[in-house]
Amino acid sequence: MLYRLKYNNRPSYSARIRPFIGKQIIKVLTGQRRVGKSYLLYQLMDEIRNTDVKANIVYINCELEEFRVLQTHIDLLDYLGGKLQENKSNYLFIDEVQEIDSFQLALRSLLAENRCDIYCTGSNANMLSGELATFLAGRYIEFNIHSLNYSEFLDFHNLKEGPDSIMKYLSLGGMPYLAGLGLDEDLAFEYLKNVYATILLKDVVARENIRNIAFLENLVSYLADNVGSLFSASNISKFLKSQRVNIAPQQVINYLKALSNAYFIHKVLRSEVGGLKIFEIGEKYYFEDLGLRNVIRGLNRRDDLHKLLENAVYLHLLYQGYRVYVGKIGPNEIDFVGDKKGLKVYIQVALQLTEVSTTKREFGNLLLIEDNYPKYVITLNDPIIGKDYKGIQQLNLHEFLLLNI
Repeated sequence: MLYRLKYNNRPSYSARIRPFIGKQIIKVLTGQRRVGKSYLLYQLMDEIRNTDVKANIVYINCELEEFRVLQTHIDLLDYLGGKLQENKSNYLFIDEVQEIDSFQLALRSLLAENRCDIYCTGSNANMLSGELATFLAGRYIEFNIHSLNYSEFLDFHNLKEGPDSIMKYLSLGGMPYLAGLGLDEDLAFEYLKNVYATILLKDVVARENIRNIAFLENLVSYLADNVGSLFSASNISKFLKSQRVNIAPQQVINYLKALSNAYFIHKVLRSEVGGLKIFEIGEKYYFEDLGLRNVIRGLNRRDDLHKLLENAVYLHLLYQGYRVYVGKIGPNEIDFVGDKKGLKVYIQVALQLTEVSTTKREFGNLLLIEDNYPKYVITLNDPIIGKDYKGIQQLNLHEFLLLNI
């Protein structure tokens, strides 16, 4: 069966999900297409079989031809009527559940009748904000799945940490399937181009009923060029008008939301350091996968390296479970403020620090923060004034990406 395919384990995710196995709550794995949600389902199914050899596991992959007949929740319930067994522990796994119309009605019925332990994946955030939230509030738990972090990247590709490996990660990103293709740049980019086209067409254009596809592609290119830059729909609309493209700010906002709903990009708001104020104007955007970002505009290492460095630091904070903001302290900016259950971390990102005077200047914004939470400056080069400057640590990128913070 499909879930007996060979795969690489991702133990950090299974460790989070494992305590909920057998519990009457729907387990929902969300994330961008092709980040490995299906293989996590296989991993969970194997774990269940190892502990319960009599378990009845029903697996549905809505992207496979054999399951195209499951168009509605009624179809799903009819199908399961002949699959779920009495006097056995039943486990239901549905991949890309959003492809079934009104699926939430079927899940609610199955949960209410306690007929099976339910796991599903989805590639669109509307599944949670709309379908699931309306009918299943309080009866599901979400697990955000991401492309490979740096540690997983090393493991999947059998690499040792170091400058060469970090450059491969920044160039090709963490899509898990690359482990089967290898790290030849031409081959990897050809695969990533196909993934990008699929995400755009299936998870953005079709799902969100996008009509102006040409503008959507131009917007993605603009985002790729401006990773880590302050952004506003009004400014991009004015820029486009200067290029004789007339797009209203609201349409820009709608398209950005569509891209975010597909987990393709992440919107990062600005927040006042030490306060509660969230600034509504001037957010930043980062890509879920570095390799996908690079196939959009091509990879120019000289011009793009700082953008990729900043994007990689942001993703690592996500992997670590932080809610991430851009910090504002007076007129100064902190690149990232991470918040995890009230615990904070502050981070500045610089491509290289090679002189003591420059290094101290880069630390200046962090020195304005008066609390004692961890503070880091992340660079590509090793520290030149020691790893600790007035309580602020300077780490090179590959050290930081292997750090559990």
